[in-house]
Amino acid sequence: MNFTFSSFADGLKSSAVREILKLTQGNAVISLAGGLPAEEHFPLAAVREAFERVFASGGKSSLQYGLTEGYTPLREAICARMAKKGVNVKPENMLITTGSQQAIYLLTRVYMSVGDVVLVENPTYLAALQIFQASGVRVVGVEADEHGMRMDDLEAKLKQYRPKMVYVTPTFANPTGKVWSVERRKQLLALCKPNHVLILEDDPYGEIQFDRNAKYPSIFSLDEHPEGSAVLYTSTFSKTVVPALRTGWIIGDTRVITQMTKAKQAVDLHSSTLDQQALYQLLTHFDLDAHIQNIRDEYRRRMELMKSLLQDARFSDLRWNEPQGGMFFWVELPESIDASELLKRAVEKGVAFVPGVDFYAENPRFNTMRLNFTHTDNDSMKLGLDRLADALDAYKHNV
Repeated sequence: MNFTFSSFADGLKSSAVREILKLTQGNAVISLAGGLPAEEHFPLAAVREAFERVFASGGKSSLQYGLTEGYTPLREAICARMAKKGVNVKPENMLITTGSQQAIYLLTRVYMSVGDVVLVENPTYLAALQIFQASGVRVVGVEADEHGMRMDDLEAKLKQYRPKMVYVTPTFANPTGKVWSVERRKQLLALCKPNHVLILEDDPYGEIQFDRNAKYPSIFSLDEHPEGSAVLYTSTFSKTVVPALRTGWIIGDTRVITQMTKAKQAVDLHSSTLDQQALYQLLTHFDLDAHIQNIRDEYRRRMELMKSLLQDARFSDLRWNEPQGGMFFWVELPESIDASELLKRAVEKGVAFVPGVDFYAENPRFNTMRLNFTHTDNDSMKLGLDRLADALDAYKHNV
C-alpha cells in the first residue's frame, strides 16, 4: 500500500520537547526540559474527592455525552474567576477545550487560511509554531526586548505583511519567561485593533507569579469586551491544578467562539465531561487560590535555587534574566556553542534541556536553551546543573 498524506500532514513536525522527554523516561537522566509542574504538589486528595462527588451527585448521568461548548456550571465558575481579573464574560463567550493548545488549533482552522500571515514574538511557543506551519500559515517573527515585542518592528511588519493575526504570550512567556510591560500590552492593542488584526493571547502561566502585588492585566481586559473585542484569550488548568485533566478554555466574541465550536464538533465532539464535572467540583469545594499560592511559593524557591546554581563560576559566560513567574529560564550560551550539540553531551552526562533553536519562527539562534525549574526537586536540580557544567566543559574542550 502506498500512502499519500495530505499537505497538513506534510507540514507536521515532531515536538522537540516531546522527543527529548523520551530520553528521560526510565533512566537516570535528570530532565530540565519539559514544562512540567511538580507532581508532589498535585492536590491528589482534592482531585479524588472531586471525582467521588461527581459520581455521588450525578450517578450514571455523569458519564453521558455533554455540550460541545463545555459543562455549563464549569463555564460559569470560570467566568466568576475571570471577573476577579477584570474580565467580564458570559458562558456563551467561552469554549472549553482539551488544553489551551486545542484552542490555538481550532482558532487557526476557522480563522486562518493557507498563505495568511500570523506575527509571533521571536522566539515563541513551539506547539503554536507547529500548528501554524502545519496549517499552511506563514509565520513571521517580531523582534523583542525585555519588555515584550518591539513596537517599531511590529508596526513595520503590520504594514509590510498585513497579517490576519498576532499570537502572543505576554505573561511569563514560553520559552523566554519574560513578562510584557503594561504599556506594551496597550500599544499592541492600539496597533492591531484599528487594522482589524486579531490578537490571540495565550496565558497558561499567568497565575504562577512570584510577586504577590504585581499586576499583569490581560490584553483582553484592556479592550472592550467580550463582543467586538480584537482579542481572544486562552488559558488552562494544566499548570495550576493537574495536566491530566487536559482542561483549557478560550473566551472572546461569540461570532468567533461559535465558529470554533463547530470546528470542535468535527474534531472530538466535546472535551471529557467527566473531567469537566470533576474540575467544577474542585473549584467549588477546594481552595484553589490557596493552592496556587502554595505552588507559587514553592516554584519561586526552586527558581531561586536554579538562579544561584547558574551564578556558579562554571557558568560565568552564560546570560539569562531572572524570571518573575512561570516555569523557565531562557539561557544564552556563547556564540561558539551549538545547544543541540551540547544536548548530546549533556544526555551522556545524565541531564537534558531543550535547545532554543526550534522556538524561533525565523532567524534562529543556535546558542540558546530553555531550562525548567518547576519539576525538579532541590537535590536533583543541584546534580543536574552540576552535570550540565560538566557537559559544557566537555563541549568546550572538544570543539
